[in-house]
Amino acid sequence: MADIKFSARAYCKMIFHAAKYPHCAVNGVLLAEDSKSKEDKKGLFILDAIPLFHLCLHVTPMAEIALTQIDHWATSAGFVIAGYYLANENLRDLSHEKMGHRIAEKIADNFSSACLVVIDNRNLTLNMDNAALCVSQFADGKWKPRDKSSFSLARNSLDTAATLIQRQTYVELIDFDNHLDDISQDWRNPSLNLEVDEEAGTVG
Repeated sequence: MADIKFSARAYCKMIFHAAKYPHCAVNGVLLAEDSKSKEDKKGLFILDAIPLFHLCLHVTPMAEIALTQIDHWATSAGFVIAGYYLANENLRDLSHEKMGHRIAEKIADNFSSACLVVIDNRNLTLNMDNAALCVSQFADGKWKPRDKSSFSLARNSLDTAATLIQRQTYVELIDFDNHLDDISQDWRNPSLNLEVDEEAGTVG
């Protein structure tokens, strides 16, 4: 299995989603560059996260609509849906809920080395001293936990997350629930993306 790396943008948006809705379970999908040759040679680099839901993670028709829209946009932008993330409502719960497995396995059908990320709520602190992620990867037909040494965060990811959490930037994050309530709300989060990239020093 290839090593996995998360960009500052992808990491921050996953963390922001959990921080914005601490009383809810949340989920979303992860994007990588659509180039299997690069995936094979350099490992899997997760570039972005698209937040899905916080109200009800199990509404299948809404999930289908969201995934279809995201897939169409991602394809046109040169990305592929390469993973799934979730944060459970219970602070200590690191399990993969069944609906998440179904979405994640659908992703794995189209991207063979897809990853499944559970946010460890216990590590969501103002200082962000540790990566708050538990990562599994699809291999041999099932999800296999990855050791912490097999995945990494891009430079400045933790510092960027800590700085922006202290500014309460997470309130700006738009997920698909927000978009369905008001279609003027952009689930791609262009303004937030720029803010994270600038703080992380990855603009340009």
